[in-house]
Amino acid sequence: MTTRRAHLEITGMSCSTCSGAVEDAVSDLEGVASASANYATDEGTVEYDPEETSLAEIYDAIADAGYEAASETETITVLGMSCSTCSGAVEDAVTDLPGVIRADVNFASDEARIEYNPNDVSLAEIHDAVEEAGYEPVRDEVEETQGASQRERAVEKELRRQRRLVIGGGLLTLPFVPIMLAMFGLVDLPHHVFGVGMGWVEFVFATLLMATLGKEFIVGAYRAFSHNRRANMDTLVAVGTSAGYVYSTAVLADVVTGGFYFEAVAFILWFITLGNWLEVRSKARAGSALRELLEMEADEATIIEDGEEKQVPLEDVEVGDVMKVRPGERIPTDGVVVDGQSAVDESMLTGESVPVEKGEGDEVVGSTINENGVLLVEATKVGSETAIQQIVDRVKEAQSRQPEIQRLVDKVSAYFVPAVIVNAVFWALVWAAFPDALYGVSSALSAWIPLLEPVGGGPVAGGVPILEFSVIVLASALLIACPCALGLATPAATMVGSTLSATNGVLFKGGDVLEQVRGIDTIVFDKTGTLTHGEMVLTDVELVGERAAPDGGEDAAPDGGMLTEQEEPLESFVLGAAATAESGSEHPIARAIVEGAEDRSVDLGEVSEFENVPGHGIRAETDRGSVLIGRRKLLEEEGIDTQPAEETLTRLEREGKTAMPVAVDGDLLGVLAVADEVRESATETVAALRERGTTVVMLTGDNERTAKAVAEQVGIDPENVRAEVLPEDKADHVEALQEDGSRVMMVGDGVNDAPALTTAQVGVAIGSGTDVAIESADVTLMRDDPADVLKAVRISEATISKVRQNLFWAFIYNTTLIPIASLGLLNPALAGLAMATSSVSVMTNSLAFAKYDPHEDYRLAVTKPFAWLRR
Repeated sequence: MTTRRAHLEITGMSCSTCSGAVEDAVSDLEGVASASANYATDEGTVEYDPEETSLAEIYDAIADAGYEAASETETITVLGMSCSTCSGAVEDAVTDLPGVIRADVNFASDEARIEYNPNDVSLAEIHDAVEEAGYEPVRDEVEETQGASQRERAVEKELRRQRRLVIGGGLLTLPFVPIMLAMFGLVDLPHHVFGVGMGWVEFVFATLLMATLGKEFIVGAYRAFSHNRRANMDTLVAVGTSAGYVYSTAVLADVVTGGFYFEAVAFILWFITLGNWLEVRSKARAGSALRELLEMEADEATIIEDGEEKQVPLEDVEVGDVMKVRPGERIPTDGVVVDGQSAVDESMLTGESVPVEKGEGDEVVGSTINENGVLLVEATKVGSETAIQQIVDRVKEAQSRQPEIQRLVDKVSAYFVPAVIVNAVFWALVWAAFPDALYGVSSALSAWIPLLEPVGGGPVAGGVPILEFSVIVLASALLIACPCALGLATPAATMVGSTLSATNGVLFKGGDVLEQVRGIDTIVFDKTGTLTHGEMVLTDVELVGERAAPDGGEDAAPDGGMLTEQEEPLESFVLGAAATAESGSEHPIARAIVEGAEDRSVDLGEVSEFENVPGHGIRAETDRGSVLIGRRKLLEEEGIDTQPAEETLTRLEREGKTAMPVAVDGDLLGVLAVADEVRESATETVAALRERGTTVVMLTGDNERTAKAVAEQVGIDPENVRAEVLPEDKADHVEALQEDGSRVMMVGDGVNDAPALTTAQVGVAIGSGTDVAIESADVTLMRDDPADVLKAVRISEATISKVRQNLFWAFIYNTTLIPIASLGLLNPALAGLAMATSSVSVMTNSLAFAKYDPHEDYRLAVTKPFAWLRR
């Protein structure tokens, strides 16, 4: 057994019990020989067999035990990958290193996202492993901004190189154009040029092309085989063109008889090189939206220091600095407005063009534009902590995590190239053994499908020699098969989709989440702060029973007698007692009651004792007496009869308000009611989701009457309301829905709803603003608008639909043209053109998706051009 030793830094351990829990969690894994943890030094050592358990599983086990092992994550650019087989080779090379936890390599973006343990492996060693696998890592990507420019320079360098190859190869291919025209009888060519036979002229130009364009593919094929014992796209091109070149050279040297195929070799190499250049251009365009986000950052900031303004570079801004932002300027970093009033254009983050009003105390996001008015902003997050940097990092993470369907494609691609080579060799040998029989089949097919015709007239009846035809079949069958189109289909679409979603304020954790969202059939909304604004307002203060107006008067004392002139009215007394008690709580309802008392000029007293009863209410000792306020159950447990308040409570709850009985010193005195306004977009969002066939459920801690009143306002069926749900019970309700077979998305605020978000198939944190890094959520919404949930669903549906389109055409292309080429019905040059076209078409189809507007249903968007057919 070959073992590895991992040296871990573990945080969260506070005693020997903690270190014991870590040791037990790791030791339970198969293949772990020993595990030790020292809480005094926050260190741990694990000896394990990498063939039985992975470092990722060890890290996950530590996390499941409630602790965290230190790791670093880097995204590096890798050049030289030509298909998904290459990205698999890079991934294998990196994950084989001791200390690498996970590696996700994206062929479409030319990037590898690597999580590693810095105690056991360095970034330089990771770069070396990539190089040893035969590919080119872009080094020195230490900071995000530096990494972006490094990648940009690397991509531009690759674009220039490919452009030079296309132009140079085009000039060398031009002499073959007349030869190709002559093959179709369009021109007549001399047999000699300047006394040299045409065959030798073709040989010279073809040799130059093989030494330039061909070298790219031969080196790539050799690199893949020598480093990884794999065959890739370069292998197919190298073998196909080399077969044509070697055979034609043998004919020229009179070793065999037949015709020349130098022109086919030339056009194959140029067509595929042209396709590679267009593909690199498309990849650069696909990633440009992300780079444009980073380019939107301000270069400088105006700092107010000792009353004076000072211009400083953005990187010199520190947390706590006060920045002056004039109209038309970009806000340098995330912060809080400390003075001023203005409208801020946040469209680069949310996709919404309407500016948002900002005033003192409001959060602002770096890189957004101050429309009018001068703002003084205190910096709260700088550098890599800003929302825009977190968004870019989240999108890169999303692009590195591919949907489940891509794993299947990767498995197919791993066997695809070897299968293509075997198929090509098999048919070449079969043609050599049974030329007459196969020619009959090809002739029959060409008669049935007029566009097809046996190349060169076939190997019999005066056609080309059998060896020559076998070489044609070999080259065509190799060149027509394009693993690029298959490999690009998923990452190209998810790359565009994740960037599109980010610019619309919707952040997916990964391409796999995009796939999961598409399959959701039930969406559970937390009520407060999601379907409603979450800003409670005191609406009613009602007195109860005889105490409401004893002897027909308005002023009653707590003991039932009449108040003197010096005593306050009972309504003020009840509200003052409740507000005093609630002043010790940060709950939205408590704040609403306190603010309501202040607005009514009711003085707050002193609190000597305070107890919060989660989900039920509060108990407090105040200078107005012992106060109870909350649900009926809380008062009834203290022996207080709430029946006199029942009529009032019921009426207020039917109005959609949260009503609470109030008792002082054991006497029921009144009822307070607060209300939370329903968001304008909530009703439209629920209606659109239901129209799609999605079941919409609402969870709330409110009583059933209030919950159903709000549900009625937004259009949720009463049977789909779950009321009086305690925060810790929300996850149980989500789990119950999933046990019934529903695929559930939970939408909440990302903090109080964390267990429910984690339990659901997809957790959505709404209204995160600048706090992008919400670990419990699979999807993070920058705004607090439920309409963005619909955006997330639409973008998911659109992205996965685009993936399936790409895969469909890639599979159709291969399953249709490989048999045609195998039967000798396709010219090798046309096979090379088709191969190049397939991967370019996949990238083009994916890039077209970048124009999709998620405010519109994707199913309607794709059929809009054909609307005239429905008229």
